[in-house]
Amino acid sequence: MTAHNRSRYGRYTGGPDPLAPPVDLAEALDAVAEDVMAGYSPRHALREFLRRGGRSREGLDDLAGRVQQRRSELLGRHNLDGTLNEVQKLLETAVLEERKQLARDAMMDNTDRAFREMQLQNLPSSTAAAVNELAAYDWQSSTAREAYERIKDLLGREILDQRFAGMKEALEGATEEDRAAVAEMLQDLNELLGKHRRGEDTDADFQDFMAKHGQFFPENPQSVEELVDALAQRAAAAQRLLQSMSAEQRDELMRLSAQAFGSPDLMAQLGQLDANLQALRPGEDWTGSERFEGEEGLGLGDGTGVLQDIAELDELAEQLSQAYSGSRLDDLDLDALARQLGQNAAVSARTLAEIERAMQDGGFLQRGADGDLRLSPQAMRRLGRSLLRDTAKQLSGRQGRRDTRVAGAAGEQTGSSRQWEFGDAEPWDVTRTITNAIRRTIADGGDPGRGLRLAVGDIEVTETEARTQAAVVLLADVSFSMAAEGRWVPMKRTALALHHLVSTRFRGDRLQLITFGRYAQTMDIGELTALPALREQGTNLHHGLLLAGRFFRQHPSMQPVLLVVTDGEPTAHLTADGESWFEYPPDPETIRVTVAELDRLARAGTQATFFRLGDDPSLERFVQRMARRIDGRVVAPEAGDLGAAVVGEYLRAHFRGRPYDDADWAQ
Repeated sequence: MTAHNRSRYGRYTGGPDPLAPPVDLAEALDAVAEDVMAGYSPRHALREFLRRGGRSREGLDDLAGRVQQRRSELLGRHNLDGTLNEVQKLLETAVLEERKQLARDAMMDNTDRAFREMQLQNLPSSTAAAVNELAAYDWQSSTAREAYERIKDLLGREILDQRFAGMKEALEGATEEDRAAVAEMLQDLNELLGKHRRGEDTDADFQDFMAKHGQFFPENPQSVEELVDALAQRAAAAQRLLQSMSAEQRDELMRLSAQAFGSPDLMAQLGQLDANLQALRPGEDWTGSERFEGEEGLGLGDGTGVLQDIAELDELAEQLSQAYSGSRLDDLDLDALARQLGQNAAVSARTLAEIERAMQDGGFLQRGADGDLRLSPQAMRRLGRSLLRDTAKQLSGRQGRRDTRVAGAAGEQTGSSRQWEFGDAEPWDVTRTITNAIRRTIADGGDPGRGLRLAVGDIEVTETEARTQAAVVLLADVSFSMAAEGRWVPMKRTALALHHLVSTRFRGDRLQLITFGRYAQTMDIGELTALPALREQGTNLHHGLLLAGRFFRQHPSMQPVLLVVTDGEPTAHLTADGESWFEYPPDPETIRVTVAELDRLARAGTQATFFRLGDDPSLERFVQRMARRIDGRVVAPEAGDLGAAVVGEYLRAHFRGRPYDDADWAQ
């Protein structure tokens, strides 16, 4: 007989699914980078993305909104009259059945009958007072007596259910032995907690207690501290339940509690338990209250459970707010979130936490020398690649065709090849590369027919005619009007796309990023990306041209290429003492020194393109005159097309009119 192993399958519940694909960070990185380029800190940008969520993913604000909705539903659905109404119905049943019995008992003494009827007729209007007054009544009807005893049983179970969840159902139909077991558990529990308060308990005390009374604690605490936590949270909710009642409801309940199980000792033990728990966990909310406005009555135990749910929802709201010091999404209680909002909410929160962890711990954000978080070089490369692909699509759409000449080639192919070197962008000579691999495999004693592996030394690239390398300066206007008119982020996206293109596809070229506002300064791509908008007046193109000329002189063998992005004519220039002189309308001296510096660049053979943003007539006249002086070009793109315009002009200058494949260089 063959033995078969049986397997059972079910939903994985052991934390993050080990087979789940890694989270896609592309959307998060794009959103964070967009906000960073708009002037927000990376930390703030990441927080904003986590709050908004993604295209198909709930964010923290969505989850927080659902938490508040759930809280409102609980308060709007229920009221706290459940136990009192149930007691009142049982009391009415007992009195009615007793009156029926008195009416049909022909053997009863008439005087006795009249006395009993008068006693029932004159019961206090207060349910609690009536129940207490009937405590010593000699019931003639067995049905009435049973209903009255159910009141005492109900009160006992409800009061215990307030402190120990599930006790109401567990003790339904309980025997005297069951009630004695509960009384013994309470006594032992108070002794254990008393010893713990005094620091006299041992682990053996806890283990002995759980071995004896563990059936009363389905939470299965593993230590006395866990036991106290569970009990204190429930007891504090019970106190908030009392404080949420009206004064009349609270008074009725306290007077009724004396009848719980018909044993005053029960209330004494519970009072001692509350005192122990308040002393051990003073930080719990023992004094709060809520306003219930619904029509669905709650018993004491269920009401306590609802208040525990509300407390859990409040804690989740705080966690989701992430407003406290050192907050991280790893702080989220996913089990509580699943209990309150369902498993899908917990999955959304876990995914957000994984995104936060991956962004902070996976190398996309890093701390600078000043301690602030910044986009890492890895993140900049990834973002640059994405922006460059977008730019390529825009260029393809503008051209309306696809060029077929090889991208990144130095020039026309000569027909010969050479071994590949790091940084080469020339296409492979596939025939020679495969031939080299076959020869090496044979020389190593291998069989090319069984498989061929390429080594770096096998690769040959096609030689091309020598081309002139370029020294490229992107002069970016960072005056406040750029931010005010919505051109700040497109300018940064343009710089990042161009930087990625030069650093990955045209490594022989050199790129310098220069910003100019009141002053000009050179920046690396990380600094420019994180640059906040400054509320300062001045468009100091003169200073920017001075720095561009210095960069060109540092690379005398390269073709100088100048790309100027601006939305205003020059209103500042650098004086002889290094100060910035600002005046609007532009001072004639500002125009004179700016034009003089441009003429120097023209004499050095600089290829220049001016990118005019906006429709300012004065700016249009100025850049047209500047372009004519240097035999350059003027392009007037929309802000959203700026990246494609700048990259297109760089490629035009780079290839000098030769066709290029925009799909290739954008990879």
